[in-house]
Amino acid sequence: MGRKVTLATCSLNQWALDFEGNLQRILESIEIAKAHGAKYRLGPELEICGYGCADHFYESDTLLHSFQVLRKLLESPITQDIICDVGMPIMHHNVRYNCRVLFLNRKILLIRPKMLMANHGLYREIRWFSHWNQSRCVEEYFLPRMIQEVTGQDTVPFGDCVLSTKDTCIGTEMCAELWNPRSPHIQMGLDGVEIFTNASASHHELRKADQRVNLIKSATTKSGGIYLYANQRGCDGDRVYYDGCAMVAINGDIVAQGAQFSLSDVEVITATLDLEDVRSYRGEVCQPNMESEPKPCHRVKVDFSLSSGDDIYLPTHQPITWNFHTPEEEISLGPACWLWDYLRRSGQAGFLLPLSGGVDSSSTACIVYSMCVLICQAIQDGKSQVLEDVRRVVGEDTYCPQSPEELCGHMFTTCYMASENSSQDTCSRARELANQIGSLTGYFTKYDCSSADINPIGGISKTDLKSFLLFCVEHFHLPALRGILAAPPTAELEPLTDGQVSQTDEADMGMTYSELSVIGRLRKISKCGPFSMFCKLIHTWKDMLSPTEVAQKVKHFFRMYSMNRHKMTTVTPSYHAESYSPDDNRFDLRPFLYNTRWTWQFRCIDKQIPVLKVPLLVTAAGGEDAASEVEPSKTEGPCPRWQQTP
Repeated sequence: MGRKVTLATCSLNQWALDFEGNLQRILESIEIAKAHGAKYRLGPELEICGYGCADHFYESDTLLHSFQVLRKLLESPITQDIICDVGMPIMHHNVRYNCRVLFLNRKILLIRPKMLMANHGLYREIRWFSHWNQSRCVEEYFLPRMIQEVTGQDTVPFGDCVLSTKDTCIGTEMCAELWNPRSPHIQMGLDGVEIFTNASASHHELRKADQRVNLIKSATTKSGGIYLYANQRGCDGDRVYYDGCAMVAINGDIVAQGAQFSLSDVEVITATLDLEDVRSYRGEVCQPNMESEPKPCHRVKVDFSLSSGDDIYLPTHQPITWNFHTPEEEISLGPACWLWDYLRRSGQAGFLLPLSGGVDSSSTACIVYSMCVLICQAIQDGKSQVLEDVRRVVGEDTYCPQSPEELCGHMFTTCYMASENSSQDTCSRARELANQIGSLTGYFTKYDCSSADINPIGGISKTDLKSFLLFCVEHFHLPALRGILAAPPTAELEPLTDGQVSQTDEADMGMTYSELSVIGRLRKISKCGPFSMFCKLIHTWKDMLSPTEVAQKVKHFFRMYSMNRHKMTTVTPSYHAESYSPDDNRFDLRPFLYNTRWTWQFRCIDKQIPVLKVPLLVTAAGGEDAASEVEPSKTEGPCPRWQQTP
C-alpha cells in the first residue's frame, strides 16, 4: 500500500575531536539501521566532530577534518540506499553554522543550519556559531572540492528547507529549537510536514528526562506527526554526561525508547509507523488550522520513497509507557557511566579515593561500585567493547571480571588519610565500607583530598546524596552505609575530646545542609541576590524562623560565600548534575573577589525587619481567632505584606 515507513534514530558515545572513532560509530549505527529495514537514519548534533569541541570550533582544522569524515561517509557502501542525516560545523559566506547534512547515494540533498541557538546554563553556542535567521530562505552552498569529486555537485541547498520524498515530507529541528517557544515544528506541521527530526546534544541533570519526553509528546499532540529524537551519550571530554534517551513518537505517544544510561557506544532505535495515522489524526484534530502558510516551507524534492508498495503485513509500533528513573537511580547511573568514559579514555589504570567515613567520600565510593556493577552486567550481556576496555585498563589480555567486588579490587583503591584529629569511628566506618565494596584500603596522612583529578558528586546536593546512600544500602547490599548516615557530618578539623569528635560541619557553617540546599537553589536557579532571597525565605521558613533569624541566615551565607568564592577557580572538575551547581568553569560565572560586607544589599534587608513582626494568618497569642483581628500591613514594596504590631 506504500504508507508504512521504518525510521531509525540513535544515541552515540561520540568524543570531541575523535574523528576516527566518531566515523566508525556513525557507520555502525547506519549499518544497524539498515539491518532493521530503516530508510532514514538520524544521528546526534555535531556527531562528526563531537559536540564538546568548544574553542576548537574556531580552528579551520575542525572544519577540514569534518568534511574529510563526510567524504568517507559518502563513499562508504554502508550509506547507500538510506537517507543519512549527520551533524557537523560548516562555514558559509565566512560564517560558521551548526548544521545537519542530509545525503543519499553519494549525493547531498540539503544542508540545514541551526536557527535557534542554545546559549544558557552550560551552553555557549553563540560563542562559536551564528544562527540562521532567514526563515524559509534557502541559498546555494558551494561544496569543497573534496566533496565535489565524490558527489559530482557544485552547489547544494543551504538554509531553512524541508525534504520531500515521493511519499512524505521530513523537517528538521535541532536540540534547543524544541525547547524554544518558536519551535520550527509548529509552522512545519501546519505546512504539511509529517516527520520531524531532532538531533540533540542534551546533557543529564537530575529530574530532567520527563521534561524532554513531555516536550516531544506535546509537539506531536498539538498538530500530529512523527517525531524522531537522537542524542549524544557519554562523556565527550568535559564535565557533562549526555544521557541518550533516543525516542520515536507519533501523535502524542512514545512508541520506541532508548536507554538513558548505558555503557554501549552505539544504540539504534527503529520504529515502523503508518503515515495514514498522521493524516487521519490531523484530519480530525487539526483540519481548521491546516491551511497554506503565508510563506510555505521550501521543499527539496528527492526521487526516493521511505515506504514500499507491499507493506500491508508489516506491523507498526504501538504506544509504550516511559519508565523514569528515580533521582537516587540517576545518581547511581549517570556519574558511574561518566567515570567509566573518563577512565577508559584517559588511559589510567583505576581510581584512588581518600575514604573518610563520611557521606561525600562514601557516595563517591558507591558510584565507583555502581560503575563496576554496570561493567559486569554489560560483559554478561555480551558487550565485547566493554570487556576489551576493561582488559586494557587492568593490563591483562585475558582478564574477565567475576563480580563487581572482584573488579573493584583491580580498579579501585581507597585510603584513609588520617590526621591527629581523626577518630577511630571514622576509620572503622571507612574500613567497613571498603571491605563491602571490595577496594584495597591503605593508610596515608595528607592535608586534604581536594587535589583530585575529577569529582563525580560536586554538583549534587547533600540532601540528594543522603537519599542516594539509603538507596545503596538496599540496592547494593551495603549495610555499612547505615552507620555513615547516622553519624554527624564532620571534617574532623579540631582536636578530639576524650577520643570523640568535637567539631561538626553544620555547627561550623551556622546552618544545616538542608538549609544550604534551599539557599543554593535560590542563589543559582531562582537568580536571587541577598534581598530577594530574604523576601522568599521569610515565607518558606515562616514556621521555623522569625524574619530576623532569616535575615541572619541570609547575611551569613552571602558573607561566607563571597569570602570563599575564590576557591572555585581551582576546584576539581565535577560532574554536572544539577542546575544550582557552583562550577566556576562555564556554568556559574561570577566574580571571585567580592565586597564581603554587601552594605547596600544588607541595608535593604534591615529596613524591612521592623515591619515584619508576625506573618499573616499565623495564630496569635490570644487564640486561633485573634489573628483575624489584626489588620494587615499597608506597606507596599517588593516584599510580601506582613502584620504590624497592633
